[in-house]
Amino acid sequence: MTNIDLSVKIGSLELESPVVVASGVWPYEAEFWSAEKLEGIGAICTKAISLNPRSGNKGVRVWESTAGMMNSIGLQNVGVQGFIDKYHARVTTCGKPAVANVVMEREFETEETLMRLQDAGGIAAAELNISCPNVDGDGMAWGVETCSAAQAVRSARKVWKGPLWVKMTPQSPNPAAVAKAIEDEGADALVVANTWLGMGMDMAKGKPAFDRVVAGLSGPAIFPLALRMVWQVCGAVKIPVLGCGGVTTGEDCAAMMMAGASAVEAGTAFFRDVKAGAHICAELPAVLHAHRVENVRALIGMARGN
Repeated sequence: MTNIDLSVKIGSLELESPVVVASGVWPYEAEFWSAEKLEGIGAICTKAISLNPRSGNKGVRVWESTAGMMNSIGLQNVGVQGFIDKYHARVTTCGKPAVANVVMEREFETEETLMRLQDAGGIAAAELNISCPNVDGDGMAWGVETCSAAQAVRSARKVWKGPLWVKMTPQSPNPAAVAKAIEDEGADALVVANTWLGMGMDMAKGKPAFDRVVAGLSGPAIFPLALRMVWQVCGAVKIPVLGCGGVTTGEDCAAMMMAGASAVEAGTAFFRDVKAGAHICAELPAVLHAHRVENVRALIGMARGN
């Protein structure tokens, strides 16, 4: 690691580095929560949390693709009370801010989930997921249009008193307008964005790889798409944005920040390398030196003339 200042702020939340572990990635097993494993990580998003336990999708759940991977997990989780009973203490005492990724279900269900998490304490921020492509009836259906996105954030903001991040879907035809609607309802930050819709074909069976046919595509293949969306959203809102999608290297992180992001979320990179956070941070000083700046915050909006 380096002595160069890599700290950033997402609203009132201070992070030691701009690299946040995206939801659905970090295991709950104790061995992954040591200081060594968490080196270079600024914060950790939990796996999805819904009001009641979910078993997730049937069939194949992960499929490798060119320069990326597809997943159809389906928000499998133990429910909010299961999370509080089994994992809450571990994630809130690891020395890194814990961000609870909360599934946007029916409004009363999500409100109850948020209230229970709030009562449990220790959560640095809630990340409202209005963007999951792998479930029916909720997920990204909330995040495609401005009116539904605003409704979801309004409902969450009624009960959640702490920092509220909102994870957007790239499937929206007008992400800038959706982002502005989310900001207007009181969100503190935006995560841009979740996975893109893709499809895998099982050539041996001659049929789609996933039971649901479509799945969420992540990894380096989507980085240019995510970068474009970050640029669009940062031009539309004043609240902080976390760039998410294909971030693998220090240059990827810096590019997201130059486009206006205050930090990044990385996901697929950790499947390949559990020390991805440390390696991204180790590559950032060279970028800072090349642009003659002394800290990573100076990169924010650099390409926009900010």
